[in-house]
Amino acid sequence: MIQLNYRDSKPIYEQIKEGFRKLIISNSIFADEKLPSVRELASSLAINPNTIQRAYRDLENEGYIYTVAGKGSFVAGEREHSDVRQHELLEEFDEIVEELYFLSVRKKDLLERIDSLGERRKNSGSGEDDDGRQAVPAGCTERGTGRSDMAEEGGWEI
Repeated sequence: MIQLNYRDSKPIYEQIKEGFRKLIISNSIFADEKLPSVRELASSLAINPNTIQRAYRDLENEGYIYTVAGKGSFVAGEREHSDVRQHELLEEFDEIVEELYFLSVRKKDLLERIDSLGERRKNSGSGEDDDGRQAVPAGCTERGTGRSDMAEEGGWEI
């Protein structure tokens, strides 16, 4: 699930954060699903537990996960993501859009791409409907309980 590149100049804790963000955003892990403990993940990745703790702390500050004392860390619901992270991403988005305009990409093409992403997200059972309401995954039974195949199989593949 999370792949680390030890030759990458990006710090390990950033790679872990990015890996979990992608899993959460893609609905590979669901809201309220328990994440591996710091010790468990550190052991399986053969890295220092402080590195995992830092990644978890940052993800919690960004609103991707939450911690319950004595229970562990869990995936936060979509609505709980922090305004700080949204602000950071919107600033990056603005910079990218400015560069795309410089490269002569048309506004119409950008809007079509945004609409396409919205449709893809809506059809995958994640994200929001056009009116801003949370979309409900199709066939929402076991998968809607916050348990993924990973949890059901009794472990995480890391």
